[in-house]
Amino acid sequence: MGFRVNTNSDALQAYNMLNKANQATAKSQLRLASGKRILSVADDTSGFNIGTSLKGKVSVMKGAQSNIASAKSMLATSEGALMGINDLLTKIEGKLSDATNPTTDRTALKDDIAALANEMHDILKNTKFNDTQLLFSAAGAGFTFQVGESTDTLKLDFASSLASSANGGYGTNVSASISSFVSVSAGTLASVGGSAASVAGLQTALTNLKSAVSTSLGKIGNFTQRLDIKEDTLNTSIANAESSISRLFDADMAFEQLNATRSSILGQAATAMFSQLNFAPQQVLQLLG
Repeated sequence: MGFRVNTNSDALQAYNMLNKANQATAKSQLRLASGKRILSVADDTSGFNIGTSLKGKVSVMKGAQSNIASAKSMLATSEGALMGINDLLTKIEGKLSDATNPTTDRTALKDDIAALANEMHDILKNTKFNDTQLLFSAAGAGFTFQVGESTDTLKLDFASSLASSANGGYGTNVSASISSFVSVSAGTLASVGGSAASVAGLQTALTNLKSAVSTSLGKIGNFTQRLDIKEDTLNTSIANAESSISRLFDADMAFEQLNATRSSILGQAATAMFSQLNFAPQQVLQLLG
């Protein structure tokens, strides 16, 4: 140390050390207060960019999770309706068997079958999810959901065997088959068990309806399985991405506490040394005496 008064170089260096210690203490304390490692982009530019990108992807994946939940609810609604139609078809099949009994009231059977067929019509037409028809009209084109990244979509065309934009909203076979049961006559039922063409038409109608419903139920089962797998995949991807985001943005509280304590001690020591060095030029007064 030289005996200079105008510029106290040693005190200035001590001041710089004190300033750095105070900045380090403040940064660690802010990280402890906020729980964040990156307080500004300057703290870690590449980490900030990567983390922000990951946050965007997580947001997309969480949106896809919501889509999958809606798709599964839609499939469950459709499945319940189709199971109900299956029960009605079983009842119609039983009525046709009853028609072979010569002592039965075939007029009453005709009315029963027509009522069951009309109920099938109502189920197909009125099964909806959030006001969207699931088994009728445009439903045959399917419903497309985003189930992952923006390009990861799944088309649920489970109603293609039932619905159509033509034929009154039904597929060709479904429309004709329901009409066959709605308009069935007691005379036709009297021929059940024989070889009359009208009776054969009823059996064909029953087969067509069973086939269409079975096909739709099979697709619903397959789509539900795929959605379950996609949901599991999304859950894993989101967990891994959240872990990476945490590593980039979240502060290590124990490590920051150590840094804060260290910086605080250095700051106190720097303050003491700065004070001593600031008064060191007073030794010049002894030379002037």
